[in-house]
Amino acid sequence: MNGNFLLDTNIIIALFAQDVLIQEHLSKAQATFVSIITVGELYYGAEKSKHINANTQRIEEFVAQHTVLPNNVTTAKHYGQIKHVLCKKGHPIPDNDIWIAAIAQQYQLTLVSRDKHFNAIEGLSLVRW
Repeated sequence: MNGNFLLDTNIIIALFAQDVLIQEHLSKAQATFVSIITVGELYYGAEKSKHINANTQRIEEFVAQHTVLPNNVTTAKHYGQIKHVLCKKGHPIPDNDIWIAAIAQQYQLTLVSRDKHFNAIEGLSLVRW
């Protein structure tokens, strides 16, 4: 595991909630990245919240300070491979999480998440904070 991390949506939400454990880990990280899928999930959460403007502003400030990784053809290839293996095992997970895992694999990043279903993805570097 290297010090380069891809942050899952639940980690960023915990950071927004001022989770001290997340803050401590981030202070020790070499580099952190965010997938465009995660950004979309954050905006969705903001839209359905009671404080749309404040939450949107927090997302925009966060995004301005981090590298957002887009999806591309290479990501799609990883996605297809991951989804195929999961389907063969009879262990589907949400599609957005497959995209996030695909980005982590594509860029050889360690995914930081609190979702246990990522354990089903073979070869995924994963940590829980």
